Amino acid sequence: MVDYHAANQSYQYGPSSGSNGAGGGGTMGDYMAQEDDWDRDLLLDPAWEKQQRKTFTAWCNSHLRKAGTQIENIDEDFRDGLKLMLLLEVISGERLPKPERGKMRVHKINNVNKALDFIASKGVKLVSIGAEEIVDGNAKMTLGMIWTIILRFAIQDISVEETSAKEGLLLWCQRKTAPYKNVNVQNFHISWKDGLAFNALIHRHRPELIEYDKLRKDDPVTNLNNAFEVAEKYLDIPKMLDAEDIVGTLRPDEKAIMTYVSCFYHAFSGAQKAETAANRICKVLAVNQENEHLMEDYERLASDLLEWIRRTIPWLEDRVPQKTIQEMQQKLEDFRDYRRVHKPPKVQEKCQLEINFNTLQTKLRLSNRPAFMPSEGKMVSDINNGWQHLEQAEKGYEEWLLNEIRRLERLDHLAEKFRQKASIHEAWTDGKEAMLKHRDYETATLSDIKALIRKHEAFESDLAAHQDRVEQIAAIAQELNELDYYDSHNVNTRCQKICDQWDALGSLTHSRREALEKTEKQLETIDQLHLEYAKRAAPFNNWMESAMEDLQDMFIVHTIEEIEGLISAHDQFKSTLPDADREREAILAIHKEAQRIAESNHIKLSGSNPYTTVTPQIINSKWEKVQQLVPKRDHALLEEQSKQQSNEHLRRQFASQANIVGPWIQTKMEEIGRISIEMNGTLEDQLSHLKQYERSIVDYKPNLDLLEQQHQLIQEALIFDNKHTNYTMEHIRVGWEQLLTTIARTINEVENQILTRDAKGISQEQMQEFRASFNHFDKDHGGALGPEEFKACLISLGYDVENDRQGDAEFNRIMSVVDPNHSGLVTFQAFIDFMSRETTDTDTADQVIASFKVLAGDKNFITAEELRRELPPDQAEYCIARMAPYQGPDAVPGALDYKSFSTALYGESDL
Repeated sequence: MVDYHAANQSYQYGPSSGSNGAGGGGTMGDYMAQEDDWDRDLLLDPAWEKQQRKTFTAWCNSHLRKAGTQIENIDEDFRDGLKLMLLLEVISGERLPKPERGKMRVHKINNVNKALDFIASKGVKLVSIGAEEIVDGNAKMTLGMIWTIILRFAIQDISVEETSAKEGLLLWCQRKTAPYKNVNVQNFHISWKDGLAFNALIHRHRPELIEYDKLRKDDPVTNLNNAFEVAEKYLDIPKMLDAEDIVGTLRPDEKAIMTYVSCFYHAFSGAQKAETAANRICKVLAVNQENEHLMEDYERLASDLLEWIRRTIPWLEDRVPQKTIQEMQQKLEDFRDYRRVHKPPKVQEKCQLEINFNTLQTKLRLSNRPAFMPSEGKMVSDINNGWQHLEQAEKGYEEWLLNEIRRLERLDHLAEKFRQKASIHEAWTDGKEAMLKHRDYETATLSDIKALIRKHEAFESDLAAHQDRVEQIAAIAQELNELDYYDSHNVNTRCQKICDQWDALGSLTHSRREALEKTEKQLETIDQLHLEYAKRAAPFNNWMESAMEDLQDMFIVHTIEEIEGLISAHDQFKSTLPDADREREAILAIHKEAQRIAESNHIKLSGSNPYTTVTPQIINSKWEKVQQLVPKRDHALLEEQSKQQSNEHLRRQFASQANIVGPWIQTKMEEIGRISIEMNGTLEDQLSHLKQYERSIVDYKPNLDLLEQQHQLIQEALIFDNKHTNYTMEHIRVGWEQLLTTIARTINEVENQILTRDAKGISQEQMQEFRASFNHFDKDHGGALGPEEFKACLISLGYDVENDRQGDAEFNRIMSVVDPNHSGLVTFQAFIDFMSRETTDTDTADQVIASFKVLAGDKNFITAEELRRELPPDQAEYCIARMAPYQGPDAVPGALDYKSFSTALYGESDL
């Protein structure tokens, strides 16, 4: 017989910590070591002993009744070992050795030893429990043995999230009762005294059995009896505890509570299995719903972007010129707004759309779903084609606008020049027809006739001098016609009128000359001084008119050299003014000399010089006008010179900034390319590095904005060339957009690599090995491998794809996976997808079908009612809306086909 007192310091009911339970997830000692010593001094609390007797007895009877028997007194009814062996056979499902039927003590000891040997065969090391104590009816030893059996066969296999049995059972209780008010399960004693925890467990799994909201925390006896009665009546869990005993005990017995609670766990284990299956399905459906949202977002964004491109292209392709500079400048301003305001967000949308598409495809691959195929006409390639069409339409549009503005500016200049010359000519011809038609020679004296002849000669000289202006007017009108001037009709009408009048003047001049020549023989005396005056005054007058015309002539220049050329020509003109002044003085001296001779000879002059209409007053008036126009011309030229100097400053200012921004963008592009092929640190380090680059790029935006402002000033000043830089604003804009797109795509590639690595369980070392192998064979650093490069990479990683029949077949299989579109290139993303797919596993359609089968109770179909009961509302309705009716021979009304639905989630190929 065991010496109980000698074992006081090591006594415990149950196995030691050194043995493993058969079929358990850890050692029996894992949970037994966590148990408080039952009563190392064999001084068991009488209240606890009472609770244990009742609970353990009820627990044993819940199993013995399956064999048609039961016990009344736990320490008496197991003494012969027969019911103890029967209990073990029922709860284990195994046959024990045949018991001995004798009544002697030795027979009983042998039977109990067979039972204890069977317990030990299950990995339970019994300490301080011997057959003699059980046969002698030792209550404490018997209770300890039953507790060991309960631990091994009812509690040991309970494990939640890899915890020990006791912790697992406690965690299960906490999770199930978490939503209930006034319930806080922290242990297996006082947390259960008010009875609410028992009621919450039942209500959580069978809400129709308990009216939880009507229970009161201050009425523990009612609560406990309610739970015990419902469990016994509806859940087939015998009443193992007395409410009064629990309430009347300061601390209920932990082992009694654990035993009773374990019955609830096993009663609801089927629901737990269904919950696990439902969680798997919910996870799969959540992935699918998220992917569908991403697909819908892609479709919407793609439609919006394509619609914007469709609306914008006709506007950019509209090259119908406007009639005025103001209208064309407005079109130019609209185009600047498009480049500055409307297009940049669309560039970002296009980039984001590509990123979203790549991310979606990565998520689909990682979740074993078929690749996403956008609607017809909304592929990324369709958007890229539309974008290329947009940029082709945009190309040359700004240049066309500026050329049109130049053309209209020249047209305005020519039109003004036409009006100015036409007005001068019309002013000159005013009254000339009447003069030529005048028949004054019929009554004139000989001297008058001679004077008329001389006057007519002077007029003819003047007429010949004006021939060049008429030709200029006609030439300008012709140029306006060729340049499609909007008011060409009025110009042509006026030009035709001038030409018709000119022809009439020529005809009248010829007729008058013939009339005067008939009487020329009668003319003898002519005043040589008047004649000389007239001859010299006419060209001088023409010179002054031409000078005034030139001084008032409009000019357009675009460079500092052009204005300096005009200033130089003007300076040369001013240098001729002293000679002109001397000529004027000489002409006026001739007139004075004629007056002096007439006065000295007492000749009465009939009036003005008969040979010319250019009087000294006219000469002086025009000379004064020339003198006034010269400083005005000086001022206009100097003002234009200042403007051109300002323009030159704008050119140099823009060039200085552009020569910094342009190389900076190129440098950043090269750095990003270098980062994308290097392996410095983890993927997170690379991502952080790239995002730092992205922030530095975004922070550089003010420099681009400053350049845009300078470019705006240049365009407003109508500056069309810049010899100080090879960078145009268009080049800078395109480079900037490419830089933003490149950094965003590179970041997205690293993010997708992180997604793949985490989802597939790839280590950082594997990822670095993949990147090192890929970069080694990516000789041109283009980010993709050709077939031969990829084959060499596979060989370096240990794949048997050498040039033989079997190797070629394997290589062709791999190429069909990494390059399904037969582009002839393998990207790094496709490479790591392949490498991860070769070594990892994910949810499959078979797993999802198995989960649905659990929820359906092993049926080949599931009903809408079952889906709504087992799944969250939104996911249940998601399945119902997409599941086809079940068509099998065992179909019932409302049956749904969960197998075809699961297959569709993953694609046929996965099955």
